[in-house]
Amino acid sequence: MIIGVPKEIKNNENRIALTPAGAAELVKRGHEVYVQAGGGNGSGFTDEDYLHAGVKMLPTIEKVYETAEMIMKVKEPIEPEYKLIKKGQILYTYFHFASSERLTKAMIENGSVCLAYETVELPDGSLPLLVPMSEVAGRMSVQEGAKYLEKTFGGYGVLLGGVPGVPPAKVLILGGGIAGTEAAKMAAGLGADVTIMDINLRRMRYLDDIMPANVKTMMSNEYNIRDMVQTHDLIIGAVLIPGAKAPHIVPRDMLKIMRPGTVLVDVSVDQGGCFETTVATTHADPTFTIDDVIHYCVANMPGAVPRTSTIALTNATLPYALQIADKGWKQACSDNLSLRKGLNVVDGKVVYKGVAEAFNLSHENVESVL
Repeated sequence: MIIGVPKEIKNNENRIALTPAGAAELVKRGHEVYVQAGGGNGSGFTDEDYLHAGVKMLPTIEKVYETAEMIMKVKEPIEPEYKLIKKGQILYTYFHFASSERLTKAMIENGSVCLAYETVELPDGSLPLLVPMSEVAGRMSVQEGAKYLEKTFGGYGVLLGGVPGVPPAKVLILGGGIAGTEAAKMAAGLGADVTIMDINLRRMRYLDDIMPANVKTMMSNEYNIRDMVQTHDLIIGAVLIPGAKAPHIVPRDMLKIMRPGTVLVDVSVDQGGCFETTVATTHADPTFTIDDVIHYCVANMPGAVPRTSTIALTNATLPYALQIADKGWKQACSDNLSLRKGLNVVDGKVVYKGVAEAFNLSHENVESVL
């Protein structure tokens, strides 16, 4: 198979979908890999690194799309890329369709095969291709939240871990999945007073067992959230419904009962955000303020640490990329139920229920395209 890896063009997105080591594995299996010149520079991988791995370089993004049977990316295609995508071309990337009707309809119209990293699902319900970036984003949410709590950035002016004689900051984490757990680890390690809220009692029992003493668990419901947001300094939203739009569990009216200088970090922004006031921001302009509450809603948070993120992402996505390249997408998805769940839009048909429901579109059974 001919695999193309374009340079990411989303604002401040420095990751690339494939490391030289990952590309070498595909080449070793007899596949052709084309990478856009300079595509790996942001992650610390030079064109020479790729050439040494047996990759062929192409000068422009147009050439990559024109040449490849399968495109491997990090982020969803953005508008300048829509016209470059060919009918039947495989796109293997994060899509987060449920947060963008425009993207969904564009992929329906072009007739491509959209395999979304975020909906590949193992039998135990875990999301292996979402995990590495959730780990990065969860840990980063605390770093960024701690920074914006500083008075110079408009925050309440508290140090996350406090000092002897001064209590630590209070951190509220909404969602006890991968991102929420990683956020709790970071916040706890810095000495904060941490509370994780979730609706899954079994998950909370697990977290209660593994977390240090400065992490507490609490059942997530509107009454408890409304009570907790009044006294917490940093609130991290890490709610996920796989493949579907995130629910707004913090409505706008809750901002009025928060203290001025409270910081909200929405890790769920790719799926539409779990705060009603969430609007996706960029690394160039990461925050905005509503009712004296600071919002950090960067949609590609792991793009700020591209070296770590690119390696972690390739580690997870490569085994599935090898299956797609070796067998073709239909056979690979027929053989592997987990990979089959990554199919979202195929040849103009929406085959993932959460995406269809988000925009009241017709839903086709995935078997119909296999």
